[in-house]
Amino acid sequence: MKKRKESVPSTALRHPNAIGIKEGLGYMFGDVGNLLVLTFISTYLKVFYTDSLMVGYDADKVYNDITVLFLVVRLWDAINDPLWGLIVDARKPTAEGKFRPYIKVVCIPLAITSILCFLNISNFISNYTVLLIFAYITYTAFGMMYTGMNIPYGSLASVITDDPKGRTLLSTFRSIGGGVGGAMPTLVGQALIYIKVEQPDGTIASQFSDKRALLLVLIFSVLSAVMYMFCYKSTKERVPTAQEKKKIDVKKTYGPLFKSLPFMMVMISGILISGLLQFGSFSQYLYKNYFGDSNLSIINTLCTYGPMAALILFVPKLVEKFGKKELCVFGLFLSSFAAIFNAIALPNKVLYFIMQALIGLGYSFMSITNWAIVMDVIDYQEYTTHEQCESAIYAVYTFARKLGQTIADSGGMQLLKKTGYSDKLKDTVTTAKGSVGHKIYQMCTIIPAVVYTLILILTIIYPLSKKKLIPMQEELRQRRESALGKETAEVAE
Repeated sequence: MKKRKESVPSTALRHPNAIGIKEGLGYMFGDVGNLLVLTFISTYLKVFYTDSLMVGYDADKVYNDITVLFLVVRLWDAINDPLWGLIVDARKPTAEGKFRPYIKVVCIPLAITSILCFLNISNFISNYTVLLIFAYITYTAFGMMYTGMNIPYGSLASVITDDPKGRTLLSTFRSIGGGVGGAMPTLVGQALIYIKVEQPDGTIASQFSDKRALLLVLIFSVLSAVMYMFCYKSTKERVPTAQEKKKIDVKKTYGPLFKSLPFMMVMISGILISGLLQFGSFSQYLYKNYFGDSNLSIINTLCTYGPMAALILFVPKLVEKFGKKELCVFGLFLSSFAAIFNAIALPNKVLYFIMQALIGLGYSFMSITNWAIVMDVIDYQEYTTHEQCESAIYAVYTFARKLGQTIADSGGMQLLKKTGYSDKLKDTVTTAKGSVGHKIYQMCTIIPAVVYTLILILTIIYPLSKKKLIPMQEELRQRRESALGKETAEVAE
């Protein structure tokens, strides 16, 4: 007679730092707050500068000055990230944790600086130099406050749990939060910021309203602060971190990163991904100056976030079965194909948006798993160097993303200038080959085609497959538990 196999209690299989839906939702609120302000600034600030704050001045000078503005502010902002990372890592944890206190402290200053960015002082100040200085001050202040929030928030995920399933859960919910926070400013903004104006030839064009933009950024900034406080209240730091104040050693912390293939692949991909997302804000000009309807941006937003919403519940199971890298390669192949099609096909509104939906579908796999991949790289560095530097590593990654944004904004402004766009043509619609509108179409399709292809190649090279991650994460968990046990014993003595 066969001996009956005993069942293993489900509790025995549960990871000691497992988390549930409730905490995933709590962490999600933080990225809702992040994207409410970041998306609004990224999408509308350059249009605010060209069409409101600096309208009426020499177009070439304005574009050159805005290009330099984005370059200088973003580069400083990028450099600021590793500095913040070192500061956060060096500080001793408080009773509230190592990262959560920053969320509570920074949310209000971040909201205030977001609002100031859209204050149109040209209504009562006509000096161009003063307007430019004001833009520098407000945009720099926003960038520093956003960094002060985003570094601790992003690092928080690595200490909420070290359970692979929990990491995927957090990344999934962060993607949901990013989708909600990113979609709201785009959908609401497109519907309310632009007003319809009739051109001399009788056609209708879209015109940017600085007053509506200011009202909306006020609303989104307040909502953002509320979301951050929800995140602060709803999360807990579980993974042990060093209890002593650490000495800052830049060479020891950052040196090994640039010898790490996983980190280098993720960092370069971060530059390209973030740059591409930021470059997407130039589609504002595409919809109003080529397609003649700024509201088409709403359709584009649905093409981007609709597939993500459809996949969000299935991706964790797919990750468990196939792996994060493997899913991203598949998705990026779809995105690359669709982006190349849009770049070489004849401009057609229906086909354009079908391909945009396919791009959104493919990119969703990377978007949903991206932050879990970053946490894997953080784990990999700890695994190889035996040092915990969550914020420092996360900060270099955000540095890379902001570098991508800098390149996209500065380069994009110069490309926009080369199309012939100016304040005199800001309300015109042209589609003929060689016209301003057609050149904007080419600009907004060729760049994504090239960049998606490059990201696909980098993802194929990325070495942390599912097979390599499982034993690595198990050994790390055992190390941490052993280190915590020794630290507790020393305190007891």
